[in-house]
Order: sequence, then C-alpha cells, then structure tokens
Amino acid sequence: MLTSSFARSLRICGSTLLIAALGWTAPATAGPAEDTKEATRLYQQGKLDQALTKINAALAQQPKDAQGRFIKGLILTEQKKPADAIQVFTSLTEDYPELPEPYNNLAVLYASQGNYDKAKAALELAIHTHPSYATAYENLGDIYAQLARRSYDKVLQLDKTNTTAQSKLAMVKDLFSPPKNIAVASADPAKATPTTVAVTQTPTKAEPAKSTPSKPEPPAKAEPAKAATKPAGSADEQVKATVLAWAKAWAGKDVPGYLAFYAPDFDTPDGLSRAAWEAQRKDRIDRPKSISVDLKISKVTIKGDEATAVFRQTYRSDTSKSNNTKTLKLIRSGDKWLIRSERAGA
Repeated sequence: MLTSSFARSLRICGSTLLIAALGWTAPATAGPAEDTKEATRLYQQGKLDQALTKINAALAQQPKDAQGRFIKGLILTEQKKPADAIQVFTSLTEDYPELPEPYNNLAVLYASQGNYDKAKAALELAIHTHPSYATAYENLGDIYAQLARRSYDKVLQLDKTNTTAQSKLAMVKDLFSPPKNIAVASADPAKATPTTVAVTQTPTKAEPAKSTPSKPEPPAKAEPAKAATKPAGSADEQVKATVLAWAKAWAGKDVPGYLAFYAPDFDTPDGLSRAAWEAQRKDRIDRPKSISVDLKISKVTIKGDEATAVFRQTYRSDTSKSNNTKTLKLIRSGDKWLIRSERAGA
C-alpha cells in the first residue's frame, strides 16, 4: 500500500505495449492471448478480482508468459498487495533482465514501503537496460528528492537553527504537496509562449521547523464546466478555450462537465461501449483525492468544422502521474466544439 503522497506520485508502468515497443518478442510458449487480452480489459475497467481470476487461469496453462505475469503484477499493485506484486515483478526481472518496466514498477513498490535505497537501485537497473526510458529518469529524480528530504530532516534534528536546511526542506516538501485550487494562466502574447492551464497549490506560509507536511485540505468543489457556452473569439481561440475548459473540468473532478466535452460519436478506446467508457472515466476521476492537469498547447489546426489540438499534458494525482503529448480532434457542433477522438502522441 502506498504510504505517502510522494510514493503515490511515482509513475508505475501500466502498459505491456512498451514491451513490444522495445523489440521484445513473446516466447513460443506464450499464454492464451485472448485470456490475457480479456484480463487487461478487465484491469483497465477497474474489475480487479475478475481480472486476477482471468490472468491466473491463463498463467496456469503458460506460467512463463511475460505479458500475463506483468498484468498480474499490475493487478496486485492496484489491489494493494505490494508483497505479492514485488514477487511477480522480481521474478520477471530474473527471467527477462533486459526489460526496464518490471524494474520501474519494483521501484514504485519499494518507495511505497519507504525503502528508497532499493527503489533507487531498481531504477538505476531500469535505466541501464534502457537508457532512454524517461519514466525511470523522472521517478529517479523523485527518489533523489526524497533522499534529500531525509537528509535535511536529519540536519534539522541536529541543528534546528539551520535556516538553509529549513528552506531546502520546504522546497522539497512543496514538490509533493497535493494541489488545492485551480488556476488558469493564459499565454503571455509578448513572449508567444504556449497556452497553459495549470492546477496549482495556493502559496501558504511555510513552517520550516516542522519536519512533516501539514494535512492537506480537501479540494474545493469546482463549479461545473459549461461546455455548451459558445467560446468567444476566432475559431482558433475557441478551440483553445474548449481544451482549457475540458482540462479544468477534469482537474476539478467535475465528471458531468468533463464528459460533456465529448461528441456523441466519440471514438472510444479499446472497443469499449460509450456507457462502459464513461463508467471507466468516472471511476478514474472519482478515485483520486486530488488531480492536477498542466497543458501546454503547441498547435491548433482548423479545417472547416474540424479542428486538431496538440499539447503537452502533465497529469498528477495522489495515485499516479504522467507526462506525454496528446492530440484531440474536435468537431464544431452548433456554437461549441466537441472532442471526437483522443490519442497519445502528436
């Protein structure tokens, strides 16, 4: 079980597609593909018990199937069974030491137990196997920050008057403080910077002498997003305003407002029905205690009643985080723009 907001912020790898992307090929004895695919679908829908039953059945036939074992590790992690998940991912590193994802996920689990030295070692192995693995580098940076926090705590135990250590400790704590309020910042036209939406923490007076973070306040209830309101300005400005409002509804945990930004013919992922996809999104928005979404819109293209928006998205919650490029394709519907498709990448 993740024991701190810091450990919950680390990025666990949840996609077996990364294995294929690295050029790894499943052995000839790979388990039943349909059972593994069904277990993955159930896992993505949050049906963890059903997913575990399905993947166990597949692994009973082919116990060495790497993808099946990887999915099982993810399921056990979500079920808050870290010891069992660690056993699964450790076994994977022994059988497939060339794969970085199991090392990364081991690091997240070790960090959840407060074992930052083991987490650091696992991430270094992940980077050694795949030097361009960005997720591992980001997680390693968080681990170093946590180790620094531990050292600053020790300094202040020995010398409470050390103001330099107090300031550094306050900065490290701020890295892992949960967001409280939503703030939307527009681009500075003089500098021509990308359009940005950010959920940020309201600055509060620091108490550097205390070595533990204060208890976070529950996020204020956001007002529902008004997707039906006609955005002002040019088509380009309207699309940007729509994307920012969509992100604000998401960060504000306003599920009805968030779903209102999607067109009736939205291309749902993984072949899900619209009802199943909406249920999945509701669960993933409701489950975290807090959500932060930072967007940097880099490009908007308009062709008649269709638009494409490309942006860099940084997502953080008390359970996970990610940083990737995303593309939304939108369609004009009366006086508003609605999302028709959504995918990772430019």
